[in-house]
Amino acid sequence: MKINEKISKALKSATTHLENSMLALNKKDENLFADSLWHVAAELEYILFLFSITFPNESDLSRWKPNPELKSENGSMLVDVGNLLNEAERFVVNERLLDAYKSAYIARHCILKVQEDLAKKKRLMLKKK
Repeated sequence: MKINEKISKALKSATTHLENSMLALNKKDENLFADSLWHVAAELEYILFLFSITFPNESDLSRWKPNPELKSENGSMLVDVGNLLNEAERFVVNERLLDAYKSAYIARHCILKVQEDLAKKKRLMLKKK
């Protein structure tokens, strides 16, 4: 299997887990939500690893620092992540791998922010007990 195919397959898997996390968020199932987010993050880490293999000497990857506008609402952030994953998939199909990398990188950054917010919320709930 070519690396582009592996990236594409992982993007589809991340999208599926993202959809599951949105369903869990709507059902207010925090455990399923956290689990699905973890899977999205894991797939994005794998995707970024595959890109690092694809661009072993690309200096742009280490210098590029995205500054996405982060929203505080998890639902809207997840919609943005879905759009970024779809965008990355289109870039992979069109063999614009550096653009696909950037979209995946921003998506991972957003997912990590949602996970961080979820962890803070859980810590606050534990302190209240």
